[in-house]
Amino acid sequence: MITKAPQPDTSRTCRPLRIFAFGDIHMDLGKLAAMPDLADADLLLVTGDLTNFGGRAEAGKIIAAIRARNPALLAVAGNLDRPEVNRYLLDEGISLHGRGVLWNNLGIFGVGGSNPTPFGTPNEFAETELARLADQGLAASHDARARILVSHAPPHGTATDRLRDSSHVGSRSIRAVIEEHQPDLCLTGHIHEARGTDTIGRTTIINPGMLRDGGWIDITWDGDTITAGLGKTPSSPNGTARP
Repeated sequence: MITKAPQPDTSRTCRPLRIFAFGDIHMDLGKLAAMPDLADADLLLVTGDLTNFGGRAEAGKIIAAIRARNPALLAVAGNLDRPEVNRYLLDEGISLHGRGVLWNNLGIFGVGGSNPTPFGTPNEFAETELARLADQGLAASHDARARILVSHAPPHGTATDRLRDSSHVGSRSIRAVIEEHQPDLCLTGHIHEARGTDTIGRTTIINPGMLRDGGWIDITWDGDTITAGLGKTPSSPNGTARP
């Protein structure tokens, strides 16, 4: 299944394209204004948890506010978004949940929600379903020169899924997809305290943490090489990553 990606301005494609990614918004967009050059980005990727147990109406407010700054965006819902948010993003033509796009020779595919948690949050999936959704989205990116996986749930056993007690709670299926297919990047979230980067093979995994804490990801794509790092706002330290 394929979502139609917003295409970059062809008059500007002689320069590298810039993508901003962020998530774990939880109805708080206050730090969006601190993200430099947001309006000039070629694409925004939203990695889930737009709301706090909210539905279409709440998600719609968040998406409208982001679009007011930059209308070129794609998104997945998180585990704290009600299942109807998956349908809302699909109806808006911006969903990456079990879907993929080919954007300027860059394949972008996604999986929303999360693996089961102890809290029974509203948008959880069995590991087998997460694997199926990832494979379904991946099918749209086979001809891409590079690939990005947008997964609200981080892969298991990395710095990006570690709780404060050092236990790992990420998705084993997402990890298996990364190990098998080796996308260039995995953009994730879900575990707020696990802001940082890690690698699985040649795949760089980045969790920017919560948006209200200044967390976002700055990605550059020149048609051949993709680079990414943790963005810097006044309240968040800078970091870098090599895909």
